[in-house]
Amino acid sequence: MALQIFGTRKCQATRKAERFFKDRDVGYHFVDLAEKGISSGELDAIARAVGLDSLVDEESRYYKDRGLAYMDYDPKEEILAHPLLLRTPIVREGPRASAGDRPDDWMEFAKAERS
Repeated sequence: MALQIFGTRKCQATRKAERFFKDRDVGYHFVDLAEKGISSGELDAIARAVGLDSLVDEESRYYKDRGLAYMDYDPKEEILAHPLLLRTPIVREGPRASAGDRPDDWMEFAKAERS
């Protein structure tokens, strides 16, 4: 299965992940969350790998503007409605995924893609 990177073009960490894989000649498919968003099925698959709560970027503008730190909310519902709430980049290959700036995890993905 092909490697996927979910993020936005403006995100520095997402650009770092893209450079990481390009430098190692690992092909990937980029999904721009600002344009396409994320489907419920994709979100479920990623959440199984890393946990739904760890996907929420508590430093994002949306999280702060909505005051989600002080509210009870359904993370899946909020993420589907506002995909920019996701911690990026999300790197996914089959059932495995990582969220955030995780070069050690990316190296494991790169090794798996080469073998």
